[in-house]
Amino acid sequence: MALDAMTRTRTETDSLGSLEIPADAYWGIHTARAQENFPIAKRPISVYPDLVRALAMVKQASARANREIGVLDESKADLIDRAAQRVIDGEFHDEFTVGVIQGGAGTSTNMNANEVITNIALEMAGREKGDYAFLSPIDDTNRSQSTNDVYPTAIKIGLSLTLQSLLEELALLRQSFLAKSEEFHDVLKVGRTQLQDAVPMTLGQEFHGFATTLGEDYNRLTENAYLLYEINMGATAIGTGITAHSGYAGAVLRHLRAITGLDLETATDLVESTSDTGAFMSFSSSLKRNAVKLSKICNDLRLLSSGPQAGLGEINLPARQAGSSIMPGKVNPVIPEVVNQVAFSVVGADMTVTMAVEGGQLQLNAFEPVIAHSIYQSITWMRQAMWTLRVNCVDGITANRERLGAMVGSSVGVVTALTPFIGYAAAAALAKTALLTHRNVADLVVEAGLMSREEVTKQISPARLSGLQAVTAAIPIVRSADSVVED
Repeated sequence: MALDAMTRTRTETDSLGSLEIPADAYWGIHTARAQENFPIAKRPISVYPDLVRALAMVKQASARANREIGVLDESKADLIDRAAQRVIDGEFHDEFTVGVIQGGAGTSTNMNANEVITNIALEMAGREKGDYAFLSPIDDTNRSQSTNDVYPTAIKIGLSLTLQSLLEELALLRQSFLAKSEEFHDVLKVGRTQLQDAVPMTLGQEFHGFATTLGEDYNRLTENAYLLYEINMGATAIGTGITAHSGYAGAVLRHLRAITGLDLETATDLVESTSDTGAFMSFSSSLKRNAVKLSKICNDLRLLSSGPQAGLGEINLPARQAGSSIMPGKVNPVIPEVVNQVAFSVVGADMTVTMAVEGGQLQLNAFEPVIAHSIYQSITWMRQAMWTLRVNCVDGITANRERLGAMVGSSVGVVTALTPFIGYAAAAALAKTALLTHRNVADLVVEAGLMSREEVTKQISPARLSGLQAVTAAIPIVRSADSVVED
């Protein structure tokens, strides 16, 4: 019986002929042809569940709009509505089997949605799958629609849904860096410019800077989200609205806004909106910005934790796994490394989106499938990368306080804080002496009679060195460079 169930088929027909479809499949002949034609990525569109949900939302809104304007029988519209809701709720996603990379400007994805929702509806009505004389994937479920308005609209809605989870994770990561900035607020360290020793700062300030840059990216991503809210439902094939009732565009917009909770708007020029994919390029660019900046932060974490003996060794990253099959005890910064690699992928995906947007011709861009796949992959990988960076790395970072203190104590960068008191030339001479003799700068200043121990100690306090306590009054230079004798 089980074998018979597996081999049973139903016959479906399209304009090219007939095919045998597995009897239990909710997809149909159009999906089957796409499966044969596009064995490219080996990844079905179901890997992006928010895209599947968005497709169902568009079909549900269309059914409600078509019922409202009187172009679809109420009972049929109700069946499509309820079937779409089941997909929105997470059912039947494994039936969305067409590949993420496909020719046809997304027609296969649209037909996959039409067929699955139709066959769910047929089953709910007590009919056999494939009974399209009763309820048609094209004449009913796709009524008043074209791939060319359904597909870009679904991509935008799905990305808007996915973006919310990305922003939530980005906010959590920012909070983790803020928590570390508070934990390290009194840990003095040497700052660096061009990988050379600069002036002192606190480790807390460094981590607060990481949090700030992530906050800026949160704002940029939020701003660019509104680019996704312009839709072209009612445009049908090329933006002229052929086959759609004059009241459809307004009706479907109202229902989509209610279903999605998004502040969607219909484009003022549907011909332009159907052919232009610039919004995807701008949104992809904001993802790239976030990825690049996050990668820079990971570069810094790897540098700061390098060693632990022969590197900077200022912080300790949580040990996640053995780092070598030949060197016992070696532990690598694997979490920042994987985030770097995600960032590299996002940058490459952004270039793919850019070229695909440029490749559009006349009234349609045929390359929206690779645009959608590239952005959905980027946003999905970025969200997961942020999660693993937060949970498996940032939350467990510790500071090597003794090492940091020793490095600050011997750093010639400290002398910068004394230049208002002894002058640049004297400070430069002292710095040179400190480097040659490996002696403490503060000791040299006191020995040279340039400042008292009490004055030096006050001026190189953590608050002064890190800029948390600024010196704002006019300060006279007490000695000239001529009085400093190099040892």
